[in-house]
Amino acid sequence: MSKIAIITDSNSGITQKQGEELGIFVVPMPFMINGQDFFEDINLTQAEFYEKLAEDADVSTSQPSPDSLMTMWDKVLKEYDQIIYIPMSSGLSGSCQSAHMIASEEYEGKVFVVDNQRISVTQRQSALDAKEMADAGLSAQEIVDKLMENKMESSIYIMLDTLHYLKKGGRITPAAAALGTLLRLKPVLQIQGEKLDAFAKARTTAQGKSIMINAIKADIENRFGGMEAGDFWIAGAYTNNLDAALEWKKEVEEAFPGHEMHLDPLSLSVGCHIGPGSLAVTITRKVHF
Repeated sequence: MSKIAIITDSNSGITQKQGEELGIFVVPMPFMINGQDFFEDINLTQAEFYEKLAEDADVSTSQPSPDSLMTMWDKVLKEYDQIIYIPMSSGLSGSCQSAHMIASEEYEGKVFVVDNQRISVTQRQSALDAKEMADAGLSAQEIVDKLMENKMESSIYIMLDTLHYLKKGGRITPAAAALGTLLRLKPVLQIQGEKLDAFAKARTTAQGKSIMINAIKADIENRFGGMEAGDFWIAGAYTNNLDAALEWKKEVEEAFPGHEMHLDPLSLSVGCHIGPGSLAVTITRKVHF
């Protein structure tokens, strides 16, 4: 039986320390801030990132270099026969496509890149699922197939606290941002598959939370066989607002009795585009094998 390693990137929310504890390798995502290179959870913490964002620093995301990926893969392959690599969604970054190209050209049969359109806590769950399947003795191809079967069975709903960073990144027009700010709108976005789309507009935080909880309830009813089936994971994420996030976790768990919500900071690659103060909730179908 092949010894299979699971690798993901820091967009999953899995820290370097947590990765060591879980037996999952984590590629740190690179950032350029005011012309200087940083790597998530190596020389850039969540707190430092949002401090720089608040200072209106010039922040841009990047993808792991081919050399850094190959260096990690080569190191891991000294101890393992094969690798399952689960990067962030190809719809949100070019890192997945680059990894696919490197794997097919240099590591055929050794490295399997999974493009199952995940980010943050949903990407984390995929890494955990892959590790469980590897430990259970499934082959690398079987693990890939199971993850890809579940590809579209996940949604993320995110409520923004500010439109400033969407405007700064050119994702909405200055006029739309100004109008939204004037009306104090709390946009709710959705990530399903490879797209980040507008989902709803709320006038208050309470209304935005209600919209997200109702969206999850609709997914449970229409996609996951109802509450009694329980064939899903509910998780949450946030950007630089832990106290509000803990209150959000409590509210979600009250809305879905019997379901404990895992909570992580939202990926910095997403956080840099939506800013601090955001809250998110996700639902993901369980993988059965």
